[in-house]
Amino acid sequence: MAVTAGTEAPELAGLPLLGSMFDLKNDSLATFLRARREHGDVVRIIAGPPGIRATVYGVFSAEGAQQVLAGESANFRKDNAFYQEVRESFGNGLLTSQDEDYLRQRRLVQPLFTRRRVDGYAAAIAAEVATLTGEWRDAGAESVDVLQEMARLALRAVARILFGTDVDAAVRIVERSFPELGAYVLRRGFSPLNVPRHWPTPGNRRAATVHRALYEVCDRIIAERRSSGRASDEGDDLLTLLIGAESAEDGSFDATELREQVLVFLLAGHETTATSLGFALHLLALHPEERKRAQEEVDRVLAGRTPGAADLDALPYVTRVLKEAMRLFPAAPAIGRRAVAATEIGGVAIPAGADVVVVPWVTHRHPDYWEDAERFDPDRFTPEAEAARPRYAWFPFGGGPRACIGQHFSMLESVIALAMILQRYDFEAVDTEVPLTSAITLQAAGPARCRLIPREA
Repeated sequence: MAVTAGTEAPELAGLPLLGSMFDLKNDSLATFLRARREHGDVVRIIAGPPGIRATVYGVFSAEGAQQVLAGESANFRKDNAFYQEVRESFGNGLLTSQDEDYLRQRRLVQPLFTRRRVDGYAAAIAAEVATLTGEWRDAGAESVDVLQEMARLALRAVARILFGTDVDAAVRIVERSFPELGAYVLRRGFSPLNVPRHWPTPGNRRAATVHRALYEVCDRIIAERRSSGRASDEGDDLLTLLIGAESAEDGSFDATELREQVLVFLLAGHETTATSLGFALHLLALHPEERKRAQEEVDRVLAGRTPGAADLDALPYVTRVLKEAMRLFPAAPAIGRRAVAATEIGGVAIPAGADVVVVPWVTHRHPDYWEDAERFDPDRFTPEAEAARPRYAWFPFGGGPRACIGQHFSMLESVIALAMILQRYDFEAVDTEVPLTSAITLQAAGPARCRLIPREA
């Protein structure tokens, strides 16, 4: 790729010696919003003291996101420090692998994520939702933290689909391990200096302990399933299909590769869906007219029965609610890459080796694409409105050749869960504001409690 002669990116103002280090550490999402507001769609952000400072190019336009993720995706790789830390903690699965490793994994896994295959998981998803809402009813719960409850639901659903009936042990370990490992990855991924992982510091030792427990439970379930030569009691769960995935060209997954795919599916398959569902419920609790409209659609289409995969197209407003929740609260609020060769984005020069971050959090609020962007309005996602916007004005699942392989699974689970919950409950917001932080995924720094009001049967 030829070196281009774009203009130098404007720099976000920061402290004389530390640049924007504290701004990014304290509130990276607000820092990215300010960068676009003050300087435009490509902004250079410098953080850290001289000698070890980092420079990142924030890219905020839909066109820039499309260039990085799709049009020039080969030039923007997952080679930055953050992805290396994710690899060290969660393995070299589909989320982090590159080049031939990624292509081989994708070819082996793709048949497991066809629409027909994924639609077959609808009954398992519905069963987990029914269990959760039954627990609320039996406990006489008057309010719940919807973000916490949706995290519990999404983890149990993806674990059930991965492991069949071998769920409880995996869920217990993941609930303990993922928050600890996520915080560890975040600290190391954005620190200018890190001690080696094998040094016996308190942080390294805690991370090693939970890392080992997570690997052990996955390895045990995989080994037991392979030695038994059978599917789970519920039939062909995803682990059974992964064990059986093979081709003449790509072979099959060995034990380490199986564990790495399982960990990626557990991580990406529950945190993203939980975020979308939790904030959809929070937003509906704050907006009773939109909640009533969604419930009317659910009541009309389902007439009290449990939804299945065939009902997705018949619930367009519920789907629009979820898409608008994903616009306002994208589970992956920032997506990093590293430029291989010099290029330019929007007429701004991007040097070879530069760290680049596309930011759905900002693009999803960009005034060029979204009028009154902070307002909750599911009708932004009518077919006509979607067709009128650039393709990458909304990209909660990433894009290009690295787009999330599980996006249909996420939408299936989210629509079924939201429809079933709306069948059973009204919601009133207890917490109107939810503080946020950005880790591997978007995280709440406080509760999102809603008052539960059972609906008449």
